[in-house]
Amino acid sequence: MSENLAYLLLFLLGVFLANLPFVSNRLLGVVKVSRKGGWALVCEVLLGYGLTGLLGMYLEATVSQHSPQGWEFYAVSFCLFLVLGFPGFVYRFLWR
Repeated sequence: MSENLAYLLLFLLGVFLANLPFVSNRLLGVVKVSRKGGWALVCEVLLGYGLTGLLGMYLEATVSQHSPQGWEFYAVSFCLFLVLGFPGFVYRFLWR
């Protein structure tokens, strides 16, 4: 897999997982629930961020050498993940 394709795949997966909790009424996109509460949305966003981060680490290790990151990297990448999920948030809560 080329480096550009790996980063494009990671970006598209990040956009998908950041918006999934807000677009779908199902828990994790699979389990049907009558109503999702706020904590379920927060847990889904955190789980999506973790999955995206794990895939990013895997792709980094396969394409190049894995470099250690500090807490600043994770704080900034989580904020970027939240920004990627903004369209889904607008669709769910502000589009009425």
